[in-house]
Amino acid sequence: MMIIMKEGATGTDIDDVINRLHAAGAEAHIHCGDPVTIAVEGDREEVAGLPLEVYSGVDRVVTLLRPYKLVSREFHQKDTMVSLGSTLLGGGHFGFIAGPCSVESRDQTLEAARFVKEAGATALRGGAFKPRTSPYAFQGLGEAALQILAEAREETGLPVVTELMDVRHLDLVLRYADVIQVGARNMQNFHLLAAVGEVDRPVLLKRGLSATIEELLMAAEYIVRAGNHKVIVCERGIRTFETATRNTLDISAVPIIKLRSHLPVVVDPSHASGRVELIESLSLAAIAAGADGLMIEAHPAPETALCDGAQSLSPAGFARVSARVADMVDWVGKTLG
Repeated sequence: MMIIMKEGATGTDIDDVINRLHAAGAEAHIHCGDPVTIAVEGDREEVAGLPLEVYSGVDRVVTLLRPYKLVSREFHQKDTMVSLGSTLLGGGHFGFIAGPCSVESRDQTLEAARFVKEAGATALRGGAFKPRTSPYAFQGLGEAALQILAEAREETGLPVVTELMDVRHLDLVLRYADVIQVGARNMQNFHLLAAVGEVDRPVLLKRGLSATIEELLMAAEYIVRAGNHKVIVCERGIRTFETATRNTLDISAVPIIKLRSHLPVVVDPSHASGRVELIESLSLAAIAAGADGLMIEAHPAPETALCDGAQSLSPAGFARVSARVADMVDWVGKTLG
C-alpha cells in the first residue's frame, strides 16, 4: 500500500498518519518528494481496514500490486539521481564508468585511469577481489588493489567503482571506494544486500546471470529497504541458449526497468558480449533504449590482461567508442556527467 499526501501537507499531518500505522503494527517508509509519499509494510488486511483517507493531509491511498514498493515508479515518480564523485548519474545525467576488469599493477591501473579520463569517462572501475569460475584463475590483489585505485582517483579525480564480494570486506572497501559494486553472482546474496543497504555509499547492483527483471528489482528493494536509496541497477547480459556471445544483452530490460522503477539503469556491454568488436554497437543501442550510463572494460594492453582481455578496449579503441558515445548521449538529450 502507498499513501499519497496532499501538496502542502504539514509535518503534523504526516506524523499523524505514521503514528496510526505504527499503532497498527505497520512500518512506514517516507519519500519526501512533491507530494510526500508513504510506502506501508504490514498485515495487508489490518492496514487495508484503517480509515487513512479521512486523515488531514491525505490525498489518496493506492494499493501496490508489485512485490517491490520502494524502488517502484509508483512510489517515486521522478528519476532518482545518484552522485558519482562530482558528477551525476540518472535524471538526464549520463554516467560513463570505465577501466580494467582487474587491478593487475600500479602502472597498468594508472595508465588506464589516465586514458579513460582523457576520453571522457566519469568514473573508474577496477576489480580488487575477483570472483572467478576457476579457483586457479587470478583472484585479484585485495587491499593493494584498493590502494592503487585510490591513488588513481587522487591523480585523475575519477571516483572509484569496485566490487564487494564478502560482507567481511565491507569496512575495507568503504575505506577506498566511492561506489560499491555487487556482482551478478551476488545479486541474491541477501545478507550482503542488507549490509550495503546500511551504509551511505552508492551501490551498483548487477543483474544475476539467470535473474528476471522482477528478481533484480526485488534485490534492489533489499538495499533500499535497509536505508540506502543510492542504488544503480546494471543490465550485464543473461544466460540463454545463444553461444555467439558470452551472454545475451537484454536490451529490452532498459526501458522495462525505467517504466517500473525510478532507479537509474547502467548497461555493461563488455560482459554482455565478451567480444570487443561488439561493444560500440551495443553501447549505442543501450543509450538509444534509455540507459543512464555505461560500464565498459578498457585496458592499456588487452592482449596481456590477466582477466577478460578479449572484451577490453585498447586506449585507441576506447577513444573511438567514447567519441561515438558522447555523440549519442547528446543526440538523446542527456548530459554526460
